[in-house]
Amino acid sequence: MFDDDLPKPKTAEFPRNLENMSVSELEDYITELKAEISKAEGDITKKKASAEAADSIFKS
Repeated sequence: MFDDDLPKPKTAEFPRNLENMSVSELEDYITELKAEISKAEGDITKKKASAEAADSIFKS
């Protein structure tokens, strides 16, 4: 019914085993994590804006 209800596909193992990773691989991993965090923060912002818009309509 809603996309939020569907299970999220896992694209990578998390958390990864960091012990066997080189410095370069760790830096790449951090970059990937920061991108994922940024994406999640963007989704939070959108969802909060939608909720606030709905609240303002129904509370009027």
